[in-house]
Amino acid sequence: MKLSRRVMMTAAAAMVAMSGAAQADGHQVLDELHFLIPGGAGGGWDGTARGTGEALTGAGLVGSASYENMSGGGGGVAIAHMIENADSMGNTMMVNSTPIVIRSLTGVFPQSFRDLTLVAGTIGDYAALVVPADSELTSMADLVSAYQTDATAFAIGGGSVPGGMDHLVAAMAMEAAGEDPTGFNYIPYDAGGAAMAGLLSGEIQALSTGFSEAVTLAEQGEVRILGVTAPERVDAYADAPTMMEQDIDVEFVNWRGFFAAPGLDDETVANMRAAIAAMYDTPEWETVRAQNGWVNIHNPGDDFETFLENQEQQIGDLMRTLGFL
Repeated sequence: MKLSRRVMMTAAAAMVAMSGAAQADGHQVLDELHFLIPGGAGGGWDGTARGTGEALTGAGLVGSASYENMSGGGGGVAIAHMIENADSMGNTMMVNSTPIVIRSLTGVFPQSFRDLTLVAGTIGDYAALVVPADSELTSMADLVSAYQTDATAFAIGGGSVPGGMDHLVAAMAMEAAGEDPTGFNYIPYDAGGAAMAGLLSGEIQALSTGFSEAVTLAEQGEVRILGVTAPERVDAYADAPTMMEQDIDVEFVNWRGFFAAPGLDDETVANMRAAIAAMYDTPEWETVRAQNGWVNIHNPGDDFETFLENQEQQIGDLMRTLGFL
């Protein structure tokens, strides 16, 4: 079965208005929030948690925010920690994204989103393939040509396990370019920061990563973004060409959102959702969002659950097509 060249595992179809969400009306609704981050510093989860905390506290919706990085097990260590210590997690939100669906499907960890309290999906981040700024590769066509010349020596890395999201994005791009989506050498790293370090040190020739993670280093002249999985160029870094404009028919946006411990009381959950809902209307959030090139996607509560169930089905079908399940 041939994978459709337009892969739309996006949250765009699940974008909803903030209807039904409790409103904070610009007032502080939580004294404090503790953000649990399932990966290391410098990755997309880290940036999302810290950016959200900065906006919430800066806008006065949350009194103070603290952060804890807890790597391991493809995110499973942090998920298990939250579940096992649920009674002491009353002010904690864990950031996660599409990998919680992927890694549950592949059995990287035994839990799924169903074992947590769903707070809200908040943003989307496009994916990108990048190379060092001094690389001879200047386009997706160059990348494909380098792979065709010597497939065994050509490695694409990512901040996820084999069969994880970064791997899937690279596979989508290669398939859409007419290559075997399972034929290239994928090198996994624990979180995006480590993967970017591997790229800059020459361990890999290209990196599959979140667009927001690549923008800062691209602006600093450290990396070149070969292609973005957006339908059109993103304002946050308009120099980066899309896959689509290079005749690689792939669109993809990775959602990111927040989860709380199972059994958390309804009032606290409602306050968490209200703070996030109110955040979108603040200049503090718009500053953070624009700097990172994120797309506003708000899926609170039951809408978040419905979206995750649908994505689980979509991703499962894709991974079976590619031979990852």
